[in-house]
Amino acid sequence: MSSGKGDLSEGDAAPDFALPASGERTVSLSAMRGKPFVLYFYPKANTPGCTREACAFEEALPALGKIGIAVIGVSRDPMKPIETFAKKYGLTFPLASDAEGKASEAYGTWVEKSMYGRKHMGMERSTFLIDRNGRIARIWRKVKVDGHAAEVMAAAKAL
Repeated sequence: MSSGKGDLSEGDAAPDFALPASGERTVSLSAMRGKPFVLYFYPKANTPGCTREACAFEEALPALGKIGIAVIGVSRDPMKPIETFAKKYGLTFPLASDAEGKASEAYGTWVEKSMYGRKHMGMERSTFLIDRNGRIARIWRKVKVDGHAAEVMAAAKAL
């Protein structure tokens, strides 16, 4: 079992969260209880990689829906840029704002990064497949966007 702060393992209970989301929704672990879902963390709304990732999950939604899997995206952006991002690309699944960073801390996705030799804190692109019992079925860290939604779908089908 893990002791928090990013050392989550497959089989662990998913850390609790309750966040405001696009479309005036709220998303929470408790509301998802009994339903498997994808929880993915992305660095910043409306950036090229995050846009490709969000659009790939949006395209996968009908197929994921057929196997009963919901999708929730999370960033540390405030709600206004998240709403703009969701509308611009027609994203129908909830995009949540973790402005205080509690969920990203709990899932270990707020990490030290290095760019041009300078260290800073930032969001590690990560995805968690949560089963219907609220346990982590699969973890992907340092996600490469291309082909990721298909990889997640394959794992979701095995749930």
